[in-house]
Amino acid sequence: MRGKLQTKRIDAPESPLRYAIFSTGQGWLGLLASGKGLLAATLPQTSKEAALERLGEDIEKAAPDDGFFSDIVSRLREYFSGHPVSFEDEIDAGEVTPFQLKVWQTARTIPYGETRSYAWLARQIGKPAAPRAVGQALKRNRLPVIIPCHRVIASDGDIGGFSGGPAAKKRLLKLETTSP
Repeated sequence: MRGKLQTKRIDAPESPLRYAIFSTGQGWLGLLASGKGLLAATLPQTSKEAALERLGEDIEKAAPDDGFFSDIVSRLREYFSGHPVSFEDEIDAGEVTPFQLKVWQTARTIPYGETRSYAWLARQIGKPAAPRAVGQALKRNRLPVIIPCHRVIASDGDIGGFSGGPAAKKRLLKLETTSP
């Protein structure tokens, strides 16, 4: 007896999008994920609406699902309370270049409370002449804190760029270095 031919419905979403908006002691955060992993996270915002807006237009295709995110929400609350936390969560790298992914994976190895330079990161990925390209890859990071691009600074100690602005980068670094 022959097996049935497996077909895939074209209109069925392969990876449903889900999101959660939650509060921490630092403000409101948002998370967006597909079935493959995390797609976006916000930095603390002043309101629930601002966090929702910062997740971007993909949110229109997503459904709220607090239960799906319960573990990472708990860890993010702990992080924003000043405690070291590990974020080894899966990310959906579907629209990420191999170079960006390599930069992000290497940035994830920087320990809590420590910093490394763009040049260091470029050397670690085997592209010692590419610290500016590393900076551009980090600029496209939609998962701040989870991919800790705030821990990457200029070789001269300058804070460098950050999607949330230099003040937010300084706050995150201070949070990590003044942990209880």
